[in-house]
Amino acid sequence: MNKAMKVAIVDDEKDMRQSISQWLTLSGFETETYASAEDALKGVHPDFAGIVVSDIKMPGMDGMQLLKRLRSVDSTLPVIMITGHGDVPMAVEAMRVGAFDFLEKPFNPDKMTELAKKAANARRLTLDNRALRRELSDGSALMKKLIGASPVMERLKEDILDLGQADGHVLIEGETGTGKTLVAHALHAVGARASKKFVLLSCSAFDEDTLTKRLFGPVGEDDPLPAIEEARGGTLVLEDIEALSTTLQSRLLTVINEQGVPAETRIVAICNLQDEGQTCETVLRPDLFYRLAALRITVPPLRQRGEDILMLFSRLSEQFADEYGCDAPEVAAQEAAQLLQAPWPGNVRQLINVAERAVLQNRRGTGTIASLLMTDTDEEVKMAMTTEGKPLKEFVEAFERMLIDNTMRRHKGSIVSVMDELCLPRRTLNEKMAKYGLQRSDYLG
Repeated sequence: MNKAMKVAIVDDEKDMRQSISQWLTLSGFETETYASAEDALKGVHPDFAGIVVSDIKMPGMDGMQLLKRLRSVDSTLPVIMITGHGDVPMAVEAMRVGAFDFLEKPFNPDKMTELAKKAANARRLTLDNRALRRELSDGSALMKKLIGASPVMERLKEDILDLGQADGHVLIEGETGTGKTLVAHALHAVGARASKKFVLLSCSAFDEDTLTKRLFGPVGEDDPLPAIEEARGGTLVLEDIEALSTTLQSRLLTVINEQGVPAETRIVAICNLQDEGQTCETVLRPDLFYRLAALRITVPPLRQRGEDILMLFSRLSEQFADEYGCDAPEVAAQEAAQLLQAPWPGNVRQLINVAERAVLQNRRGTGTIASLLMTDTDEEVKMAMTTEGKPLKEFVEAFERMLIDNTMRRHKGSIVSVMDELCLPRRTLNEKMAKYGLQRSDYLG
């Protein structure tokens, strides 16, 4: 559920402040009132989680001056101005300066609510986008998104940290749905170019002519810069590099050769092959392949990640359960084994779908996790399992880790509560948490 959006109300008349505050509070907003523009400036900061409603005519700093100051603090902050009767020229000027909208006294309270809701929606979108940009530029936050403690995932994280500090071009390989684009974001975020531009372009999303313009130009006056120019000095990620025609491969190679060493712009190529027997080396011209593959990362398929599967399923189930306002499904031992044995041809993307459907099934009180892992064949509907056997010890440890992890999350790190629910003495619980790399601090709050 979204937290109530704040409204900072600025008016030198006490009755007006209280009246607006009362009405917007009843409309679901959280209000803050200020008797002067000077006081309001002390409470409204660049990431203020709300909007501003201000009178124009006030002693000292008036509403127009406040609007200009707020625009310098955060140019995207929605400010609704209240004007007196007949102050249309002033209202027009406020809109020119950057006001979200204005209301003329005496105004209809419902109109005030309507405007406030529109402004709040715009503000929420701005803050969400801002938070996303920060997250995508925060190396530590992105590394945390690479959930998993399996050997192959630990190796992947080490590769990202090592290659992120290097300066050569990178080729990222892996099956569909493994998270190759997330790895590209992480490479940029942990490297020296983290503060520079990050540009992502899908080579399979456009026809030849459109892709040529989007990648190299030329573009019209109203068109965005071509990706090769927009990313200058930063990182250019080319998804589905295998979709480039031989002509565009040649042009890309020319650009790479012209940059010299070290490259002005780092190119991260993502290869996503679907046909069996194909490799990035066979679909790209050799000289381009060897320039892009100076540094390589292979993202492991989900079926090779062992207990990570249960950890991911638990985290995803919790997220979807919170989103849908219901409980996450409990995973029985047999279902845990089935999750571990499933081949996961769609990898993490498929696991996300299964977790969401499991939560929806649990909300309805029907279906099982096993039913979501069934696949159709020509002969019958049967469980899809890997042909590779896994030792019993691996199943037991993965299930045990999942139980402790889920219980710690449910009790927000309360050791006593976890001990009671799992019937474990403190020493045994501590030993198992150490064994599985679980830390109480990760669950607090």
